[in-house]
Amino acid sequence: MEKKQYQLGDIVQMKKPHPCGTNEMEIIRMGMDIRIKCVGCKHSVLVPRTKFESKLKKVLRSNIEIQEESS
Repeated sequence: MEKKQYQLGDIVQMKKPHPCGTNEMEIIRMGMDIRIKCVGCKHSVLVPRTKFESKLKKVLRSNIEIQEESS
């Protein structure tokens, strides 16, 4: 299976929704652990990279696309 490409600032879709009802998350910190912030309620969660990669469904909007829309 191909490894999914993601970077800081991307909006990603997770396999399971956040308790607030949305499954869209923004990547706000990357390292050994990845901090993601819920787009719906703005709650942030620190997840180990291996767990994040297994729970990631797809990248909805990349950081590059978001920057192009705002300019």
